[in-house]
Amino acid sequence: MSTQLAAALKKYFGFDQFREGQEDVIRDVMGGNDVLGILPTGTGKSLCYQLPARLLQGTTIVVSPLISLMVDQVKQLKASGYKSVTALNSFMDIKEKKQVIQNLDRYDLVYVSPEMLQNERLQEDFRRMTVPLFVIDEAHCISQWGHEFRTDYLKLHRIIDSIGSPPVLALSATATPEVQGDIMEKLNRPGMIRHIHPMDKQNISLSVEEVQSPEEKTDRIVNILSHIHAPTMIYFSSRQWAEKVSFVLREKLSHRTAFYHGGMEQTDRMLVQQQFMSGQLDVICCTSAFGMGVDKKDIRLVIHFHLPAQTESFIQEIGRAGRDGKPSASLVLFTKKDHYLPQMLIQSELPEREQLDLVLGYLKRQEGQELLEDASIMEQLQLSESQWNFIKYQAEERGVLDHGKVQPFPMDFESRLHALLRERWTYKQGKLTEMLTWIHHTGCRREALYQSFQDHIRPPYVPCCDACGFSVNHLTFQESQETPAAESWKERLQMIFHQGPPHA
Repeated sequence: MSTQLAAALKKYFGFDQFREGQEDVIRDVMGGNDVLGILPTGTGKSLCYQLPARLLQGTTIVVSPLISLMVDQVKQLKASGYKSVTALNSFMDIKEKKQVIQNLDRYDLVYVSPEMLQNERLQEDFRRMTVPLFVIDEAHCISQWGHEFRTDYLKLHRIIDSIGSPPVLALSATATPEVQGDIMEKLNRPGMIRHIHPMDKQNISLSVEEVQSPEEKTDRIVNILSHIHAPTMIYFSSRQWAEKVSFVLREKLSHRTAFYHGGMEQTDRMLVQQQFMSGQLDVICCTSAFGMGVDKKDIRLVIHFHLPAQTESFIQEIGRAGRDGKPSASLVLFTKKDHYLPQMLIQSELPEREQLDLVLGYLKRQEGQELLEDASIMEQLQLSESQWNFIKYQAEERGVLDHGKVQPFPMDFESRLHALLRERWTYKQGKLTEMLTWIHHTGCRREALYQSFQDHIRPPYVPCCDACGFSVNHLTFQESQETPAAESWKERLQMIFHQGPPHA
């Protein structure tokens, strides 16, 4: 098997050898096993299903969380000469989508969102086809987003069963043992073979700095970037602050800067992403909507303007730096009041007890009737999308909502829903507390950050962290500012008709 896989790797992707973890995952996938693979950002997780899709008979389905991620991966594969790949998403026009769906069985690899998979017609099409492998890319989204924000992730096990229960491959860069268990439970695949590799990246230096105000954070970023000219990502939990700081950086620095968040038009978001990927932008001020699966090798610095609500998100985001293995750095800027924003975000994701009672009362009054559209209910009951999704999913699971019609409550429905709400509040508050504890930790930050994820922390080959003597002031990254405009016509033509493989 190893010789055959190595030959296929060379033939289809041009690589002489596998990276750490890839071959073990692929061997088990080819053996028809359910596999959970946790491989650090930048180690080529996508190859773990792209190579099997070349070798297996039929159409491999890949569940992907972001349209921009799907589009980027399809673009890379097609540029390498792999034409039998497509992505089904809401960004496609009706004619294009119809043409793809009519010819689904001609593709080796189909990327699709969990929401798109809920389409009954699409499920019927997949049932008629040979599906040798079902992949969940960025599988931590099942645990991180599935319970409230994107509950269709929790329905994937039904889809898998309905299309013939093919082998399942779940991939992620970060997952505690607890999250690993949650992924397997929600997929109803308790016997998955686990391939868990160290998540601590040895080429990233860690630093945390306390400041007095958001304005001081902005001044500090300007100061740092005035002597660093390298690809940089700055993460925000607020769209307004992402835009505001972007404008300040454009005004005060020579860096080519843009912002990116979920409130922008899809075309604008994709344009900004492509500009950053191609080196036409130096700094991106973004929310967590940006970065997942972004295969940019040379990001040198990741700054957090706001605190993520959990360490898993933080590790995912800093892991986007230094995918090329070269020295990189992470900086977190915080004030004493910074816990308020993630606290507010948690409150917007989960209903308060009083809100839950209000919704339950509303559903009782609607018994036997067709429910209104989601948007109307959210407006009428003053709920966020996540709050309504949390309640709606549980109602569907317990049969209270059956194809949009309200049914009588099971006896313990209300008490179980209240218990689940308390459980989710406790869980999310605990995750935020972990993040805040790490921020205020006085010992080695690397050891404290990864201790929940793995038993052993590898020694870094860059300065470790601020507790161990590292300072962002010592950074001297100085990257060239090549843009596509600076390339020769031969180089541009070679990019368009590129015959070599994309990086795995």
